[in-house]
This record gives sequence, structure tokens and C-alpha cells, in this order.
Amino acid sequence: MRALILGIGDAFTAKSYGTSAVIQGPEGRLLLDCPDLIHRALKEASEISGWENDSRSFDDILITHLHGDHCNGLESLGFKRLVYRLRKEHTVTPRLHTHLEAAGRIWERLAPAMDAPFEKPGVPSTLDDYFDVRPFQIGATIQTCGLTIESRQTIHPIPTIGLKISDGTSTLGWSGDTAYDPEHIEWLSGCDLIVHETNLGPAHTNVNLLNALPDELRKKMRLTHIADEFDPASSDIPVLREGEVLSIGSSRLDV
Repeated sequence: MRALILGIGDAFTAKSYGTSAVIQGPEGRLLLDCPDLIHRALKEASEISGWENDSRSFDDILITHLHGDHCNGLESLGFKRLVYRLRKEHTVTPRLHTHLEAAGRIWERLAPAMDAPFEKPGVPSTLDDYFDVRPFQIGATIQTCGLTIESRQTIHPIPTIGLKISDGTSTLGWSGDTAYDPEHIEWLSGCDLIVHETNLGPAHTNVNLLNALPDELRKKMRLTHIADEFDPASSDIPVLREGEVLSIGSSRLDV
């Protein structure tokens, strides 16, 4: 299993893209969260890595929560994929996987920009015109792209999930946005590689708390969702780089 890192920033970054990635599964690619400037993030990560990805490279999207730095890109992505379908260039409606708490409100965010008639003159568009929504209960396990994905609620102001993503051979842990939570870290601890957020404030995890974790856990951990002023020297846990390719289950990290 491979993961292309698209963004490592937080909601206020002026230097990075919002935390996100493309996961290569046995049966397709999964976009994990969809921040602002998603098309540019895909282009630049592709150029850095040599692994080409654009908005047609995946038919599955997973959204961890509805804070804008994790989902604002859905508007432009939905429009772009609709254009491809109307032109018969790519006919699959993207499958949008998210938990019920987010699925029930996602159209509230998108409708003001996307509910105008497009495919049928005079008929307002709906969420189904852009995405094939696949809601699931927090705590459920789903299957997509040949991957088995487990979810767990994190400690965050709005309903948010962390993930364990497995291709049957290796497992990637993705903390999601979360305050420091030893039980969540224990849940992720069996993964081959753990991508954990770090940031300031009560809704996020201070790096000093991650620095105090056992050596064997820190060695398989990578940091994301960092503030622009974050000092990588403050931790021996490596910070991810945009355009970095992670080979999950391997000691090798390809760039």
C-alpha cells in the first residue's frame, strides 16, 4: 500500500495545503480528505513524486469531518467531475464516504454554491448529482478500493474520525484531528505506520505529549496538520512532506 501526501497544514496555513492524501489500494485510489485548492495540491504532489494523480485518478473520497480545511475542496472537485461526466470523459460519479454525522450536513455546506440547475434546465441540483454518498456509523468498518477501513471517533469540537486503513498486508493509522487521547493512540498502535496530527490548542495534540510516547511507537509515527511556525527540531518524530510517498509496511519511505 502506498500513500501520496498532498497536504500537511492546518486551517490557518499560508505555506501548505490542508492535511490530505491519496491512498493506493488493491482495487483503486482513495482521496483522504479534500481541502481547498485540491487540484493544485494534486498537481504539485504529482510533480514532486513522479506519481501522477488528478481529479480523475480516484472514484472514492473519504471525509473525516466537516471543518473547511478537510472538506472545502469538495465544491470544485464535484464541479470538475460533473464536467467530465457531461463531456463523457469520465462517467463515474465519485463515491463519497463519510460518517452519518457529517453526511447529514454536508449538503448544507455545498448547496449555496451547487444547487443551481446544471444537468436538467430548471431543476435544482442535489448532492446526488455530484456524489454517490456512502454514509457509515462511526466505529463501523467499511470496504472500498480493496481496503478495509476501521473508524473511531476522536476528541474534537465536531464529530471527527480517525482511521485504520488496511490492504490485508499492511495497515496505515490516521489519527484525524484530535486532542491528545491515549486510548486513540493505543487503538492506532498496532498499525505499521501512524500519521498523527500535532497542533496547538485544546482541540489538537501538543507535540510534547507525542514526544513522551515510547520509542517503538514514535519510530513508526509521522507528523501532520502542523502550524506554519512548527519547529521540526522540537521532536524526533519526522514531519511529513507534501509530495512524499509512503510505502506502508516497508521500512523504506519513497520520495
